[in-house]
Amino acid sequence: MSLDALIYLLCLGGGFFFLVVLAMMGHFFDGAGGHDIGSGGHAEAGADGTDGDGVSAFSPMIIAAFMTGFGAFGYLLTLVPATRPPIISAPLAAVGAFGFASVIVSTLRMVFRRTQSSSESAVASVVGMTATLGTGIPENGVGEIVYVQGGTRYTAPARSEDGKPIATGAAVVVTRLAGTQFFVKPA
Repeated sequence: MSLDALIYLLCLGGGFFFLVVLAMMGHFFDGAGGHDIGSGGHAEAGADGTDGDGVSAFSPMIIAAFMTGFGAFGYLLTLVPATRPPIISAPLAAVGAFGFASVIVSTLRMVFRRTQSSSESAVASVVGMTATLGTGIPENGVGEIVYVQGGTRYTAPARSEDGKPIATGAAVVVTRLAGTQFFVKPA
């Protein structure tokens, strides 16, 4: 076995081992032992400083995936006589590893975007909807509305738009939102 093939195998094995260790640390130790270290203590938060949802291209997991891909592509390229020299196999392995890591980043970002999306815009679309009072609204007081959106049943605090009481079970229309309170009027 040539020295360059051995180096590629070490990158492949080392990167894969690093991925397994990171996965175990994230699973068993929750990244930071319950301390907030900027990105919630998750190993996949990365070093780009955004603290946003998703995955950073500079996270330890993605760097380990790049290293694993570099080793795998490099070793496979040493098996082909035309790409065996390191001057050819190393740049091609780097390109392959970059593509491999990019696919992983894109896939994880897509998953996180779908699973961690905000419901704020969905709440704003409740204005104009008909709801039912689960708890009646006393004069100048707060009650509770029940509404269904996207097949899911929600409850929210509600006030009468004109301050008059509305009985439990009455149908109401949401007129506006103020913070977390819904203002309603009889339907």
